[in-house]
Amino acid sequence: MANLVVDSSVAIKWFLPEPFSTEARRILDGYQTGADTFLAPDLINAEFGNIVWKKHLFQGLDATDAQTVIDEFRKIAFMHISTAALLEDAFLLAVAHRRSVYDMLYLALSIRENCGFVTADEKLVNATGSLFPNMIWVARWP
Repeated sequence: MANLVVDSSVAIKWFLPEPFSTEARRILDGYQTGADTFLAPDLINAEFGNIVWKKHLFQGLDATDAQTVIDEFRKIAFMHISTAALLEDAFLLAVAHRRSVYDMLYLALSIRENCGFVTADEKLVNATGSLFPNMIWVARWP
């Protein structure tokens, strides 16, 4: 079983149709078959909830459907790591690479656990991916 850091930009694609949802669902398939274990900073819960809230408020996602997405997301057994445990490393990465601490929490976890980090944030991958070979853009998921 392999550890894999997954961010909210990938997780939302498991439940709602977006570009690269097919690739994202292949990642979820790996979890569901037991091939992968998902890790994430505990921040993922707030980020995911905020994405669903925005889709409800601004993109017309029905309130019942939004609640269903939240309920289904909560069924995924992430190994949640405290942001407090990652903050120092994330801050140093953020300063060094001029990226948000939020994004760098995921990268810091990936570095700490020496495992892959998959994101749908193409700008993040373009800015830092060449320096961190464990970072994978969801569109390139096999």
